[in-house]
Amino acid sequence: MSSKNVLPKTMEYKNGDLYLIDQTRLPNETIIEKQVTIEQVWDSIKVLKVRGAPAIGIAGAYGLLYGVRDILDAPVDKFMQVLKEKAAYLDSSRPTAVNLSWGLKRMVAKAETCTDMTSEEIYKVLEQEAIAIHEEDKILCKKMGENGAPLIKEGMGVLTHCNAGSLATSELGTATAPMYTAHNAGVKFRVYSDETRPLLQGARLTSWELQKSGIDVTLICDNMAAHIMSQGLIDMVIVGTDRVAANGDVANKIGTMGVAILAKHFGIPFYVACPSSTVDLNTPTGADIVIEEREPNEVCNFGARRTAPEGMKVRNPAFDVTPNELVTGIITELGILQAPYIESLASAYKK
Repeated sequence: MSSKNVLPKTMEYKNGDLYLIDQTRLPNETIIEKQVTIEQVWDSIKVLKVRGAPAIGIAGAYGLLYGVRDILDAPVDKFMQVLKEKAAYLDSSRPTAVNLSWGLKRMVAKAETCTDMTSEEIYKVLEQEAIAIHEEDKILCKKMGENGAPLIKEGMGVLTHCNAGSLATSELGTATAPMYTAHNAGVKFRVYSDETRPLLQGARLTSWELQKSGIDVTLICDNMAAHIMSQGLIDMVIVGTDRVAANGDVANKIGTMGVAILAKHFGIPFYVACPSSTVDLNTPTGADIVIEEREPNEVCNFGARRTAPEGMKVRNPAFDVTPNELVTGIITELGILQAPYIESLASAYKK
């Protein structure tokens, strides 16, 4: 990333401990919080102190270490039993993003290849596996940036929704990786960031990190996207995703499907960016993706102020599913995949 970027790391693993930015405090405060227990990591994922599909996959891998580091003298069969129980526990924190379960399954699978070792030796292998997951994500983000950057031309207006930026990954982001790469190459363009109600990740996080990185960013309310598009100010949409089904349907932050429908109406290309860990060939279509329903108070309040009557019934789905026919292309570390997605995804990510 450019030298202008002064963003702190989303997460850091130092001397056996995990440190996370508390993203619920941004943009007003930058608080780095040391994780002490697996329960704290679970809560950090649940309450969105760490969020974004790749980032919670990495956090889950590190968090699993906390669940077993106090039983290093246990017999291997007991260690493995607890490891699997703790992996299931962490996986329960958020259901929609596939990266979390992917990272935890990878950790357990790695341990299963080491059962001829002692529990302490297995732990050391797992620690290196978590670090590998973290480092691999950095490489994937860089490659997504390289593959997607040529789409961004001089003078373009690019709209994004929610935060699929550096704060959602190890660095560079998914949807923002092409933006950072194009920006560092000297391409001049504008980004329009949807505020993303109800938790305002676009306002609090995306606009904050892009502004700090020197990118020309304009914040808009979610219900302004259609108007801005109608003015000819948007040439392309790039969003992230928390799960890509085998047919190319994509689950992303609530409101993404509406943006895709608008883009289709105005003839604007709609791209999705994600690493391989977000592709779930075991989920046939978007209809099979579990959509997380969050607490009503997120909708009934705007900041510290209550904005709905007491006792109001609320729906608060955290994600929606954009049908594959609205997706122009999926920017991955392997290139830009296009329809028919059931074929291009299967070919790119043969399991």
